[in-house]
Amino acid sequence: MINLVRTKNPMPEQAPQTRIQNFEEVCQGYTEDMAVREAMRCLRCRTKPCMNKGCPTHIHIPDFIAKVAEGDFEAAYKIIQETSCLSPICSRVCPHENQCEGSCVHGIKGQPVAIGSLERFVSDWHAAHHPEEIQEMTPASSNGHKAAVIGAGPAGMSCAGDLANKGYQVTGYETLDVAGGILSYGIPAFRLPKDIVGKQIDMLKAKGVTFVTGSVVGKDCTIDDLINKEGFEAVFIGTGAEVPTSMHVPGEELPGVYTANDFLMKINIDKAYLPEKAGLLPHADKIVIVGGGNVAMDAARCAARMGASKVTVVYRRSREEMPACDAEINEAMAEQIEFCYLTNPVAIKAGPDGRVCKMECIKMQLGEPDASGRRRPVPIEGSNYEMETDCVIMAIGTKMDSIVTGTTPDLATDKYGCIVTDENAATNRPGIFAGGDNVTGPLTVVKAMKAGRTAAAAMDAYISGKSKAQQ
Repeated sequence: MINLVRTKNPMPEQAPQTRIQNFEEVCQGYTEDMAVREAMRCLRCRTKPCMNKGCPTHIHIPDFIAKVAEGDFEAAYKIIQETSCLSPICSRVCPHENQCEGSCVHGIKGQPVAIGSLERFVSDWHAAHHPEEIQEMTPASSNGHKAAVIGAGPAGMSCAGDLANKGYQVTGYETLDVAGGILSYGIPAFRLPKDIVGKQIDMLKAKGVTFVTGSVVGKDCTIDDLINKEGFEAVFIGTGAEVPTSMHVPGEELPGVYTANDFLMKINIDKAYLPEKAGLLPHADKIVIVGGGNVAMDAARCAARMGASKVTVVYRRSREEMPACDAEINEAMAEQIEFCYLTNPVAIKAGPDGRVCKMECIKMQLGEPDASGRRRPVPIEGSNYEMETDCVIMAIGTKMDSIVTGTTPDLATDKYGCIVTDENAATNRPGIFAGGDNVTGPLTVVKAMKAGRTAAAAMDAYISGKSKAQQ
């Protein structure tokens, strides 16, 4: 039976006035009854646009939703796992409105099926009904081969998991002291609880993956060291794009100015929001976030939870051009975060104590579209004004770190510093593969996961082919 209701079953969530006081997950998840009712809205489209057009990993969406509608949640989970190895994470952080739900036929005359919410429900239901899952896992039989994975974010995690499932001895190298990459340091707990990330890491360990944290490949060792000295037969580079970009405006170096990466890391890794960690981030009353992406929304919502009386997002384009997900923007607005559109900083100014006290801005207007397809912001001459602030967080994007590529001779990169690969994630150096943001530039978690899985299959084919050639 199909439910023709045109609106989604609402996701239960903490009220704005409550959640602004904590870092607990905002969305509370569907109940079984809610999930079944929502699943019954699926029209079982013959062409399956949500799966074939919308989902980067081509999860069999209508099939798993059909199982949810039947109440067979475990079968739904197994269908998802055929193509996604990070469903508890992707279901929470994917931009569903631009992917699976953006292709849902229901969205033409109403609201699309809440595919992300259903995927989350299924993943959470499975976890709740299999509490001993990790303890029951055992590594696959060894195939006698070794592979290295550089970077323990979504690309590295998915690559390592697939290789471990095939019997490889996998070692993951991570610069930070904790694995998870952006899932650990960049996405706040109110969107992605850290115990969920930790469980995914623990599952990889149970499969036999070894993580070497606090290890910088390119400094502590090189890729050639891993191949020639450590005996790894293939290496995957999944380091992401983690270096913050700069606006190069006067005053950007002042005390009280942070990159979003540093700010979010202090909150997500160092837990600066805890009373006993007071001082890691000096208290600020009026915080300005510069940028319009999801990272900017995360930083703004964290700033509000850190006790600021006023949080303002400054963005140089209009609301329509903001790259952040609608859900994140709407939740930020509900949390009383202010938005200042068509505005761009030109200078940050210090007070008598040498810390930030003001930000000079200029108003913008939209011109012709630029390379991104969005209308180019053009300054309006003479429209400068000052905004009071005691903390500025720059969330204007990230780029590739050259430490790995710069210490790997002859590894091809493009003009942006991204690694050049073919469709199978292979670089121009035999045995070296790459995927995720360090190849494409900053994209989404699910696309990084897909890149890692593509690389794992190619690495397996490369090692297997080399092994047969030597026999």
